[in-house]
Amino acid sequence: MKNLAILGSTGSIGSSALEIVAAHSDRFRVTALTGNHNLDLLADQVRRFSPLRVAVPDEERAARLKERLKDTGTEILFGIAGLVACASHDEADMVISAIVGSAGLIPTLAAIEAGKDVALANKETLVAAGPLIMERVRRRNVHLLPVDSEHSAIFQSLQGHRKGDVRRLILTASGGPFREMPLDRMREVTPAAALVHPNWHMGKKITIDSATMMNKGLEVIEARWLFDLPAEKIDVHIHPQSVVHSMVEYIDGAVIAQMGIPDMKTPIAYALCCPERIPLDLPPLDLCAMGKLTFLEVDPRRFPCLGLAYEALRRGGTAPAVLNAANEVAVECFLRGEITFMDIPTIIRLTLERHEAVPIQKLEAVLEADRWGRETAAMISSTAKVEGL
Repeated sequence: MKNLAILGSTGSIGSSALEIVAAHSDRFRVTALTGNHNLDLLADQVRRFSPLRVAVPDEERAARLKERLKDTGTEILFGIAGLVACASHDEADMVISAIVGSAGLIPTLAAIEAGKDVALANKETLVAAGPLIMERVRRRNVHLLPVDSEHSAIFQSLQGHRKGDVRRLILTASGGPFREMPLDRMREVTPAAALVHPNWHMGKKITIDSATMMNKGLEVIEARWLFDLPAEKIDVHIHPQSVVHSMVEYIDGAVIAQMGIPDMKTPIAYALCCPERIPLDLPPLDLCAMGKLTFLEVDPRRFPCLGLAYEALRRGGTAPAVLNAANEVAVECFLRGEITFMDIPTIIRLTLERHEAVPIQKLEAVLEADRWGRETAAMISSTAKVEGL
């Protein structure tokens, strides 16, 4: 029996993880959950899975949840302290880190420091603090297992091979809903249109990141730290069908790919049980019905966010943390209708240009870079006419 703490249980990854737990209740037990705005769903999850501890963002929501769950024995906590308490729960064997954005950094680090294995879906943790996180993983001798479909595919394609034989990693991207839209119409993109992903069902922030391909940029940075390979050995190809989840090319020309239908349950289950595989109630991949698989180069004019991520990775230090912070602010502004779709990369670029990166030696440097990046991006978006800059 593996005891799980799920950070972000009401999101798409957390909900899928709980479906796997429900289908394999003889293998998994939930010890802690954390949620955000959806108290109805969180309360239902508590009643169904009986965690020992739950955390929400603030005291007001904690009070409301406590009233709804007063007939249970679940401890209700709130704030950063609550997230950390859930992530480091004594009885948890593994923590699924599925909180969206940089909010997942501190509890993920707390889980590692507590000696927990981590199934990582929160890519921002490694984007903002990759050197620090991987140093702590090595020091605490824990396993950090990828949940993102792309990184899980690479992880699986590396099994049984020598890292020194790797020529490059190839991350695949769907290209989102605008890969064929004329460039002169990109500024007309609305939040509603950007939130309609052709292949995956995800939260709002990740869906917008997929449309701008910042999601892929963040994954390039994450891959650099997960697999200890430089940016020059990490490429991105657009693959509209989202069937080949990513590939590894070796020095002898062999290319190993992991394939499957676009459903996050597969990489979640692999992270939970690696190297074992467990049965999932998913339809098989029918390649004959699909007919063809296509791959395209990324157009840097259409997707400038990907280039910005490579630039932040090249600069190193706190630059990726600032990139991530500026992106989160810009995406929020776009979703509120305050800026255009193509203003997102402009705000990120201007924020990065104003930042002097410093090495990451302590968590405080990452948190300060995140704060600075948010304040600077917010100032740029609110005080300047981004269009035309």
